[in-house]
Amino acid sequence: MDTPSRPGGASLRRDLSGRQLRMLGLGGAIGTGLFLGSGQAISTAGPAVTIAYVIGGAVAVTLAYALARMIAAHPEVGGFGGLAERYLGRGPAFTQRWWYWIAQVVNIGGEALAVGIYLKLWWPGLPLWVPAVLFATLVLVVNSFTVGVFGEFEYWFAMIKVIAIVVFVGLGAVAVFVGLGGRPATGLSAWTDHGGFAPHGVSGIWLGMVLVTFSYMGTEALAVAAGEARTAGRDVVSATRGVVLRLLLFYVLGTAVVVSIVPWTEAAAGGSVDASPFVRLFDIAGLPAAVHVMNLVVLTAALSAMNTNVYVASRTLYGLAGSGQAPRVFGRVNRRGVPLPALLVSGAGLLLAALLAAVVPERAFLALVGLSLSGAVLTWILILATYLAYRRAERPADRVLAGAVVLAIVVLAAVLVTMAVSDAFSVPVLSGAPLLLAVLVAYAVHARHRRSAGVPEPDAAEPVGAR
Repeated sequence: MDTPSRPGGASLRRDLSGRQLRMLGLGGAIGTGLFLGSGQAISTAGPAVTIAYVIGGAVAVTLAYALARMIAAHPEVGGFGGLAERYLGRGPAFTQRWWYWIAQVVNIGGEALAVGIYLKLWWPGLPLWVPAVLFATLVLVVNSFTVGVFGEFEYWFAMIKVIAIVVFVGLGAVAVFVGLGGRPATGLSAWTDHGGFAPHGVSGIWLGMVLVTFSYMGTEALAVAAGEARTAGRDVVSATRGVVLRLLLFYVLGTAVVVSIVPWTEAAAGGSVDASPFVRLFDIAGLPAAVHVMNLVVLTAALSAMNTNVYVASRTLYGLAGSGQAPRVFGRVNRRGVPLPALLVSGAGLLLAALLAAVVPERAFLALVGLSLSGAVLTWILILATYLAYRRAERPADRVLAGAVVLAIVVLAAVLVTMAVSDAFSVPVLSGAPLLLAVLVAYAVHARHRRSAGVPEPDAAEPVGAR
């Protein structure tokens, strides 16, 4: 993380342990993407959604290894914003950091709406904005404690959903191959019935890639947390690689179980995001008690992801202030080592969620997903571009990884184009264009101000993480 200097020596505290970092990575990525967004992906691709998760996982693994390689070489730089500034320059780094912050703020709102959607199982008449505001306030309070307290909350939040997924996959395997609860083994016939393995063809698989890509977003959060890790280089590198490989298994096996036990047409709920396919799985199987237990699990998952997103957004804004690319007030920390001004401003996504939930509740979730995903995809592309610049400068012997990085950039760029022309995401993606333009204009004004003030540009050969 980029750490600005402060009066009196106040700064972030390095209190995140290795185990907390690993759960932080899982907590940021396992949320609405798997438990809620997978329903939309299944409705688009059918059982072939597993292929989309494998492709998306390959892109995420590539990014994780590239990011881990750069952090291992430059642990003092910290987050990917500092790496981009070192290898791509101030302009791309400014754009990446601010656009990523905007994406995270919007994503906070998406997770808040997911909480409201889950609660409708118990209180169908509850307005969507009410739980969004209440639980968002809870998450802001948790983030206002020391980073060690936050890390411990997130550790147990994430542990609940990890255990739930492992149990879900285990019971699902028993149901498929042996039989469960007095029912015969389902086998794999659901993979080929109801229109076949890929009922909507290759185009359906590719459209499913959009929400699948959203599922893996959040793994880069570990790099943002580097500034508060006890041993940034070692812990962040090992946690990043391990987390993404676990995510790949969780997502592929989890969705494989869903489409094996229940026909994809029912598991997908017709493409609706009114209920998680994981919850519907138990509902269709006639286990009402399990439905409520699983709904509690996915509710916890959304809270966990929202908790991580608030943390990441606040530290990103803190890093911007430390690099002189945001007002200095956002670089201030309180006596607990928490950047409180950055935290409060980063909670703006919660207001956006409440507004959308009140005005267009039926489209609010997908609107926020589309806008946050477009920002996150651009961030990933810039991280991968940073790696290519790093490789040119440092010349490591990793041709295979470099080739995979190029392919990953092509896939992500294609995802952005697909979103721009799809019915579900074209409006939020295209509406994000003015925001991106505003970021570029802001950098032009910022750079002109620096030049007029006679502020020298940083030497690309020097670490910029402390700026």
